[in-house]
Amino acid sequence: MKDIRDLLNEKILIIDGAMGTMIQRYKLQEEDYRGSRFAQWPSDLKGNNDLLSITQPDIIKAIHLEYLEAGADIIETNTFNAQSVSLADYQMSKLAYELNIAAVNCAKEAVETFLDRHPEKRDTAGPFVAGAIGPMNKTLSLSPDVNNPGYRSITFDEVADAYYEQVKALVDGGVDLLLIETIFDTLNAKAAIYAVKKFFRDIGKKSLPLLISGTITDASGRTLSGQTLEAFYTSVQHAEPLSIGLNCALGADQMRAHIKELSQIAGCYTSAYPNAGLPNAMGEYDETPAETAHHIEEWAQEGFVNIVGGCCGTTPDHIRHIAEHVKKIKPRPLPVMEKVLAD
Repeated sequence: MKDIRDLLNEKILIIDGAMGTMIQRYKLQEEDYRGSRFAQWPSDLKGNNDLLSITQPDIIKAIHLEYLEAGADIIETNTFNAQSVSLADYQMSKLAYELNIAAVNCAKEAVETFLDRHPEKRDTAGPFVAGAIGPMNKTLSLSPDVNNPGYRSITFDEVADAYYEQVKALVDGGVDLLLIETIFDTLNAKAAIYAVKKFFRDIGKKSLPLLISGTITDASGRTLSGQTLEAFYTSVQHAEPLSIGLNCALGADQMRAHIKELSQIAGCYTSAYPNAGLPNAMGEYDETPAETAHHIEEWAQEGFVNIVGGCCGTTPDHIRHIAEHVKKIKPRPLPVMEKVLAD
């Protein structure tokens, strides 16, 4: 059976769209997030989307299934904030491992349902479940206190330990890939990379394929912590990722120049999953599936990408249109890297 590397050489792969956008459609209230188990929890839980893998698993599975039916080759677990540091906002740090396991189960069950519906796909590679590892709600490169630039609210070791626990749960749950995404602080990402590498060293096994996706926050072409795109790539290429890419913050039109640049410097596969345009005055995303797909089709024709999909504001309709528009376009070929020999 082919693995993901074989497929990446044959076609442009499709990653799913936004989880949060789809959850919003259900108009869930506080009691929906709590369920019976957390009815007496001491803090508000509405907005803790990662918790829904436990309290509303049918909703999470249904969303995954919609993306699979739309043509996604890769679906992301509902674990964007499912590590102990971010979960502290809800006094749920101790539930981090359980939440990740539950999220992987939701994704894997959705894949099984999809394959039951489409048995002809059982003999092909995929769909793949990617363990989503978000940027965390604390940053190692920037001070939260404008009056004390040297202050940090967390240490590198604390960040790495939180990510280690998340990685362990995702791997124990049975993900196919690991995805460190929406990176606005490369030092946080390096802590996540360290956690991934340490975990697999500790268990004595080869690492799962690692996907890395950064976030350019504005027209300056830099991450929030100030790195240029080339500096970001240079900072993480030692991890030998399967792919490196960009997601979030920008719509496809605004992301084009940056994904073009990345495609020219990356020695691995490239990925891009932009927002559905830029938010309007009400914070909503108006870009239609056809508009998003048009931009991404152009990227594909120019040979910029190997994996495409959507981030904030995108839906299964966006993914369906993207998949249809790129299905006949050849993927970006891997560059031939010359080895530098010492004298």
